Amino acid sequence: MRAALDLWLLLRGRSAGRSDPQRLTSVLAVLAFAVTTAVVLLVVGGFAAFAERATGDPDPYGDAGFYVTLAGTATILLMVPLVTLGGAAARLAVARRDERLAALRLAGATTGQVSLMTMLDAAAQALAGALIGVAGSFLLILTVLPLQFQGRSFTYAELVAPWWVYPTAVLAVTLVALLSAGASLRKVAITPLGVAARTTPNPLHWSRLVPILLFAAVFVVLWNTGLAGILVIVVVVAGGFAMLNLLGPWVMSVVGRIVVRRTKDVATLIAARRLVDSPKTAWRSVGGIALATFIAGLAAAVAMYDPASASSGAEADLYRDMATGGFLTLAIAGVLAAVSTGVMQAGRVIDQGGEYRALHLAGTDLRVMDAARLRETSIPLAVAVGVATAGALLFMVPALGYAFLTATPVLMQFVLSVAAACALVLLGTLASRRVVRTVLA
Repeated sequence: MRAALDLWLLLRGRSAGRSDPQRLTSVLAVLAFAVTTAVVLLVVGGFAAFAERATGDPDPYGDAGFYVTLAGTATILLMVPLVTLGGAAARLAVARRDERLAALRLAGATTGQVSLMTMLDAAAQALAGALIGVAGSFLLILTVLPLQFQGRSFTYAELVAPWWVYPTAVLAVTLVALLSAGASLRKVAITPLGVAARTTPNPLHWSRLVPILLFAAVFVVLWNTGLAGILVIVVVVAGGFAMLNLLGPWVMSVVGRIVVRRTKDVATLIAARRLVDSPKTAWRSVGGIALATFIAGLAAAVAMYDPASASSGAEADLYRDMATGGFLTLAIAGVLAAVSTGVMQAGRVIDQGGEYRALHLAGTDLRVMDAARLRETSIPLAVAVGVATAGALLFMVPALGYAFLTATPVLMQFVLSVAAACALVLLGTLASRRVVRTVLA
């Protein structure tokens, strides 16, 4: 252990030049961990603020309690992309070190020493990013202060999370990084050859479609019979969205194989082959947009409830607050999706550095590689929007019927919301262009 620690400190002490991808991976990983921590603290602080307001309501099932339920739903939904972003940051921290760690294995380093150095790298970057995120969360609160809920704005003190949440968040982010790094060690620590061997992934099975259909069926039964309260229905909806993460990679692999067979464009063929090689990674890179689309559908459904038609002032406030909360959740999900896509694209470029250099040496134009990388995101992006829209319809049609499909303002709101989230994701992809130049330098 002492030898591994000394070697880790020695490697970290080496200065990485500006043209070394190691420098970029470290910066991007710390940034991703910082964003994850800051958003977690903002979301938890908002939930705690609603819970604090509800303590003064004698009726736990009144409007104040319902606000807590809605805030809890948003918190649960946003935890999915937050965990995904944290895992992406950890995998990015490991990606550039695969070759170095494999070389150390060939030089005689033990599996335990390689594992320890990888875990130390992930923990150091996660801890640095988490501490930056804690500081950034206090600035992030300022962005939501103008919003009003229940007829009044929150104060700054209300949105500051309880003190124990901050060390807990730092610890949780670090643990997510360690778990993701540990899972990534399978690439390096199996044999001294580590990542030198490439294997074709097993094809995914259509049975991944079954769980989301079961969740939708349970939701229809609960909604139409009234056998469960709002909290149970919320859990079922959240579970149905989680099942999209099982369905998405299978759809991605099917679309990738179809595009490979039918395309005649070089850039599209390269992108499609990458989708077939790693459909799970392709889905994770746009999983945040699936959540944003799902939330946009719920927000559009809420827009059908016009505050002017409310029977009381409290009911009108509830309709307005649900719309505000839906758009706030959508904005957070969109930003997380953009950051996650940028981080994952940078990680994939670095991980596929040998392939990029081989294509470049073979005469492939840099514009073709940029186009392939963009389509490597845009194709999964279209798939994610389609899958999430279908998933949202599975839950909204039984509850609201087909009325919202004929409501032009509601449909326009949905389309514009999804388009804005997709634009953020594509910007995140374009931000990784510098990484390609660095890898080819």
